[in-house]
Amino acid sequence: MRARTAWLAGAAGAAIAVYRKLRPPPAPVPADDPRAEELRRKLEESRTVVEEQHEEAASPEVPVDDADVESRRAAVHDRARAATDEMRGE
Repeated sequence: MRARTAWLAGAAGAAIAVYRKLRPPPAPVPADDPRAEELRRKLEESRTVVEEQHEEAASPEVPVDDADVESRRAAVHDRARAATDEMRGE
């Protein structure tokens, strides 16, 4: 039984050695892909756009001091009343 196991292990080792000898070499990886620079440029542009959108969203459209709070509050209440009247069928 030990002899058979030794033969099987030797045969497996020989098969692996033959496979490694006959397989084609791995394809070389290009050092500088010509598409890489274009992708880097697009990524930088998208980051710039995202930062601009974030800054626009973070800044209020109307400064708090200039906002007419009472008229905005009245408009919101008017819209709410109109919506509830519509829901009630009045």
